Amino acid sequence: MIRCRRVFPALAILAGLAAGCNNETERLEAEARLVDQGKEVFRFDTFGDEVFWTDTLRLHEVVASAVDPVTALSVGLKVDADVLPAGILETADLHSPATTVALIKLDAVVGLKGTVETVGGRDTLTRLGVTCALCHSTVDNSVAPGIGHRLDGWPNRDLDPGAIVALSPALSADAKAVYGSWGKGWFDPRFNQDGKNGPVRIPPAYGLAGIPLATYTGDGDISYWNAYVAVTQMHGQGTFADSRLGIDIRHDPDLVTSKLPALGFYQQSLAAPPAPVGSFDAAAATRGRSVFTTRARCATCHQGTTFTDDQIHSPAQVGLEPVYASRSATKGYRTTPLRALWQHAPYFHDGSAATLADVVDHYDRLQGLGLAADEKRDLVEFLKSL
Repeated sequence: MIRCRRVFPALAILAGLAAGCNNETERLEAEARLVDQGKEVFRFDTFGDEVFWTDTLRLHEVVASAVDPVTALSVGLKVDADVLPAGILETADLHSPATTVALIKLDAVVGLKGTVETVGGRDTLTRLGVTCALCHSTVDNSVAPGIGHRLDGWPNRDLDPGAIVALSPALSADAKAVYGSWGKGWFDPRFNQDGKNGPVRIPPAYGLAGIPLATYTGDGDISYWNAYVAVTQMHGQGTFADSRLGIDIRHDPDLVTSKLPALGFYQQSLAAPPAPVGSFDAAAATRGRSVFTTRARCATCHQGTTFTDDQIHSPAQVGLEPVYASRSATKGYRTTPLRALWQHAPYFHDGSAATLADVVDHYDRLQGLGLAADEKRDLVEFLKSL
């Protein structure tokens, strides 16, 4: 039995909105409200996970005493410049943890949500939680490296989540060593469930509209994965149960499930960023599209406008390592939707392909395609254009 596998595809939500609206204007207004609700959840809702990050890990103590802005930026935390008071960066002490607390009070640290109270005449961080945006948002660096306008849905490949968790004084030395081994852009969403250490690349949360399987291993749709992450990884106070994984976690009240529709709808509204102008050879990309659909046979699995399907493939079929798949509910890998490939190298869940040329070479060898050098180059240019 799988609980909390709520199916909230965009079309179903829109159908529900349309049924309750008298005209197109009302429908659009209702849709905009749902997007706004989902954005608020994505950016600022901790689902009550302060119980874990504060009461268990005591990270609020570490942040308040030892994490200044320079340190925070060094482990990949980002600052939302749009909520900063004018001139604050010119006057603030970036080597003081008090400045980090001030930024958290402003909701300026992307993915962190804190309660700051006045104790003994000074601001004190008393509660700390995390949100979806911690791993799945970044900034455009328009003000300084790590400081700029939010880019929701972009994987924060600068983030070192393991290093952040390892700051906890409540963890054993062995646990700290595991978390510290992950590195920037890596996270293991199974480790705290099965005790095995095998991190994967933090994936994007954009371009998910019309995508049936939201994760590397295709365990479920976007709302399934949101529930899994919110309850088992963020440690939100919600309910998630999947007999395939032997997980059955329940909280009353459930602070997660009711928010999944709006959260999923917002994520599905996030379009993949287009390839930058001049980042690929347009003529070669046009030729590469033909290679993609014919000689390379890529379109057999990477179908339609989403460049994916609803199939699960064995590790042997796709030539990828079997260990991570074996830890999942499906024991295989879904067909990765191809979007914004220019933005998130290295490729595959385990980062085993450093470049798109490596991806092409991998499948050329695996399937015995015999692609010529010029066909490979054109195919790479097409992939860069997606």
